[in-house]
Amino acid sequence: MFNHIQNNDFTSIVKGRRSVRHYDENVIISREELTEIIAEASLAPSSANMQPWRVVVVDTPEGKEKLRPLVRFNTEQNDTSSAMLLIFGDTDSYLNVEDIYNTAVEQGKMPAEVRDRQVGTILSMYPTLPKEVKVEVAKVDSSLFAMQLMLVARAHGYDTNPMAGFEVDQVAKAFDLDEERYAPVMIISIGKAKVEGHESVRLNADRITFWK
Repeated sequence: MFNHIQNNDFTSIVKGRRSVRHYDENVIISREELTEIIAEASLAPSSANMQPWRVVVVDTPEGKEKLRPLVRFNTEQNDTSSAMLLIFGDTDSYLNVEDIYNTAVEQGKMPAEVRDRQVGTILSMYPTLPKEVKVEVAKVDSSLFAMQLMLVARAHGYDTNPMAGFEVDQVAKAFDLDEERYAPVMIISIGKAKVEGHESVRLNADRITFWK
């Protein structure tokens, strides 16, 4: 997908993205395409390439019924979207680091000595970090993934809406995730807009940039 996006196309994707609340209920995104979207979004950067993002895809009537009371201010998105994507940050993502770095060596993307040095550093440091630091790192990295996912979805022809208005303290348990390990980041609805999202105003670059 990304190989076919020219600069002007990417600018159109960025400028054309809208937060959509009401979707076409008849549009179904296949699990195959949702998997492709998630895979492309996973090209996002992360600390030490630990890729802490985890996604619960809620695309069944039963799943949406379970989620509905947890998104009281966003039920329209829940009821009409093709799927609700629950983004979590895995605070134990370091458990995958050996697999990730071994694969990098096998594919010729990293020398073995670099792998050994970096894996040793990560495994000696990361497990001992305070829980709040692990949560912060996981949320920052997972937010990079989430933003990329919304742009990838747009490139696939779909609309999205990121949400923070949900029961943060209940959503992991409701979907059988370890509450101590998985930190809720946001929920993203995805589908085809039935009612177009409104274009919103952004501050000028000179209002948010400081040159030193």
